[in-house]
Amino acid sequence: MSASPIRVLVAGLGNMGMSHALAYANNPGFEIVGLVNRSKPELPAPLAGREILPSFDEALAELKPELCSINTYSDSHAAYAIKAMEAGCHVFVEKPLATTVADAERVVACAKANGRKMVIGYILRHHPSWIKLIELSRDLGGPFVFRMNLNQQSSGKTWGTHKALMQTTPPIVDCGVHYVDVMCQITDAKPVSVRGMGLRLSDEIAPDMYNYGHLQVTFDDGSIGWYEAGWGPMISETAFFVKDVMSPNGSVSIVMDPNAKSDDIDTHTKTSTIRLHKAKTGPDGKFLEADQMLQMAGEPGHQELCDLEQAYVLKAIREDIDLTRHMNDAVQSLRICLAADESVRTGKMIDL
Repeated sequence: MSASPIRVLVAGLGNMGMSHALAYANNPGFEIVGLVNRSKPELPAPLAGREILPSFDEALAELKPELCSINTYSDSHAAYAIKAMEAGCHVFVEKPLATTVADAERVVACAKANGRKMVIGYILRHHPSWIKLIELSRDLGGPFVFRMNLNQQSSGKTWGTHKALMQTTPPIVDCGVHYVDVMCQITDAKPVSVRGMGLRLSDEIAPDMYNYGHLQVTFDDGSIGWYEAGWGPMISETAFFVKDVMSPNGSVSIVMDPNAKSDDIDTHTKTSTIRLHKAKTGPDGKFLEADQMLQMAGEPGHQELCDLEQAYVLKAIREDIDLTRHMNDAVQSLRICLAADESVRTGKMIDL
């Protein structure tokens, strides 16, 4: 394929959208042809002077990009992705892929029917430390117990962002797809059932929304896992970041910096240290190996991680990478998290 820069239209300039726009600006393999956002935020220096257009449809028709980067709120992801692919564009779309499984499946079908590449924003798939955690966990062998959470004590502007997200998507879906995806990559087994519970802890969100949630998922290899997510000024900073995988043969855990704050976006991806524990004991009943503490020095920060993710988008397009498994995995993790949301709302276990 031609090495000329890929013309990209960026829709949505919130936290992730702005970071992805900077990633395109940082990479000579891309040329930003347009920015779309309902408001006009202040642009950082690499993007300064660019016009911010209000309409995605008009920008798509007029600018004729080769790639659309969709970083808007979740309820527009499916519609924008389909419009872009039907117009001949490849697509990067932030997670979650859609707000219903049916819509997610329609988007994947559209990508296949139009021969377009679609990368979903599962940013942890591009993080060296998370790749290592998955590798070490798989090496232990299953069945597995997954214990994971990401609670965020948010206030001010960040709480405002969370309230906007919760107009369409609860935390266990918005954040949960990342960590359920990690579970699925480790076990590679079929999910069987999902339970969920949630609670509305603020009068500032809709009566039918909840800002704290917890899900439990079972797999057909016997593995089980839970994920917990909460947003808001009332959320505890105690044990807000747990990433722990156990099996009969030991465990792999992320050991977080004790001074980390839940509202710091870099703490959502930086692992600090990975602890590897082997369960095997000798004749005296004592462990044969001491725990290994793997220091993840030099791991990427948030912007560097976005740069890596968009470099993969470029590679997928130029090298014609088969993204079938990537897209199917995105649908599966969304299916599990939406089943958890259904369980929260119905009080019943959901069979998958």
